[in-house]
Amino acid sequence: MGVAVVMAAHAENNASTNSIHVNQLGYLPAAHKVAAILAGDANSFEVIKADSNVVALRGKLGKGATWEPSGQNIRLADFSALRQAGEYQIRVKGLPDSVHFSIAANEYESVNQAALKYYYLNRASTDIEAKYAGKFARAAGHPDDHVLVHASAATTTRPEGTVISSAKGWYDAGDYNKYIVNSGITTYTLLAAYEHFPQYYNTLSTNIPESTDAVPDLLNEVMWNLEWMLTMQDEDGGMYHKLTNKLFDNMLIMPIQSTKERYVVQKTTAATLDFAAVMATASRVYKQYDSVYPGFSSRALKAAEHAWQWAQANPAVLYHQPVDVKTGGYDDGNVSDEFAWAAAELYITTRNDDYYRALHLQNVLTVVPSWGDVNGLVWMSLAQHRKNLTVIADQQLIATRIDQLANILLSRTEKSAYDVALQTSDFVWGSNAVALNQAMMLIQGYRLNGTRAYLDAAQSLFDYVIGRNPTGYTFVTGFGTKPAMHPHHRLSEADGVVDPIPGMLTGGATSLQIDSKGCKQPYPSKLPALSYLDDVCSYTTNEIAINWNAPLVYVSGALQVLTK
Repeated sequence: MGVAVVMAAHAENNASTNSIHVNQLGYLPAAHKVAAILAGDANSFEVIKADSNVVALRGKLGKGATWEPSGQNIRLADFSALRQAGEYQIRVKGLPDSVHFSIAANEYESVNQAALKYYYLNRASTDIEAKYAGKFARAAGHPDDHVLVHASAATTTRPEGTVISSAKGWYDAGDYNKYIVNSGITTYTLLAAYEHFPQYYNTLSTNIPESTDAVPDLLNEVMWNLEWMLTMQDEDGGMYHKLTNKLFDNMLIMPIQSTKERYVVQKTTAATLDFAAVMATASRVYKQYDSVYPGFSSRALKAAEHAWQWAQANPAVLYHQPVDVKTGGYDDGNVSDEFAWAAAELYITTRNDDYYRALHLQNVLTVVPSWGDVNGLVWMSLAQHRKNLTVIADQQLIATRIDQLANILLSRTEKSAYDVALQTSDFVWGSNAVALNQAMMLIQGYRLNGTRAYLDAAQSLFDYVIGRNPTGYTFVTGFGTKPAMHPHHRLSEADGVVDPIPGMLTGGATSLQIDSKGCKQPYPSKLPALSYLDDVCSYTTNEIAINWNAPLVYVSGALQVLTK
């Protein structure tokens, strides 16, 4: 398919989404290809050319097993041997044929472009023009040139009510606020995509205002957020935790209509260290583009070191939501991981062994990253740069820890009836981001030692968010036969356009259901993998967020590059 597909594009029986689950976008020719079938009487399957009886491949179904998160008995159909380009369906006797999917050489480029273009369409402080955005064009909102210092952030040099300018950046999620902590992992993940696959992103165009300059579109897009982040650093080096209204706007307000006072709120250690890590990373990535962004590389490193110094002097300033502020908290009670991550990025960029010693690498946990636990990013960066580290670095430990994590995720995949690393405990708020961050770490294992099973396990997790899941939905807006259409996203809800902005990853299934009182329809199930509502009311399953989209960019691009 390769492009956005409206729900009516194919008239397949909706029952098919409840019986045969496939990646609704498609597969690269050399990809691991598996369909999940609700177990029945059949023991075999066929891959047919779409809307025909022409059989392209026959195979045996795997042994049935129950997938705990959905309570379903599943049999897998492995059709990896089929490499010929075309459009296909899975056929199993007694069941409706699957939805259409394709096999094509550049299958994931379109979703990768859309996932990255999402950031442009969610920019603050600028007009989103029709020549770049089409029907999603809109007037600028939130110039953020008159932002007040909140009482929680006041200092003697910047007392309460001081006006600062803090323009640009991306709207964080379904709301119109901007948060440094969540910008940290988001911006890093996008920069990592470029560091790991520069040749691919050097030529990827997303049609943004900066596309005509000498810098890749990914890096131009990230710069929009980096420039905002720099404005959030106080004169002493500490970082304001967030820029926000005191209350969330209602769902039908466009940015230009959102005119409430905006505030920078409390300086925190977590925000400061996330900023230090990102700016150290950005310093090395943008160094080669100093002609377009003169002085940025050195400015970013100086800002990172200033932030590090503030955090050393203020090691435990945790975020506490002021009583008059009701927006997202991103509060983190443990900042040891942020200290390790900032030290790692500063070490890699400066090659100063003092930062490596501050890292205490033996104590850094090997985990799948999230905004609240960035330990995994330490290993990801050190593995990427391992050939250029100083002699003090423990090369063996770095390689071992990456492989250990990938092997744990692979083991979970191999034991899974659904062929994914996701466990019941992974169905938290933003479970789809958990899946893609797992895939990202599996890809690190593959890049480190070439274990193909790691790449195949990452592919399975990507398949999961593009339709091969028990809900029958593809969780990426604008892609597949049955995409999410009603995300909890103010821009998409208020803009008067039927379709949501494309390329957005919705949060995904979770049994939390804490928003159920605001929804007119009930959740279909309390089972974690089935508890999903494609409804704007469902912020726990259908919101979007910048940190969730970043691994979608990383994984879709990585699979496109690495699958051979």
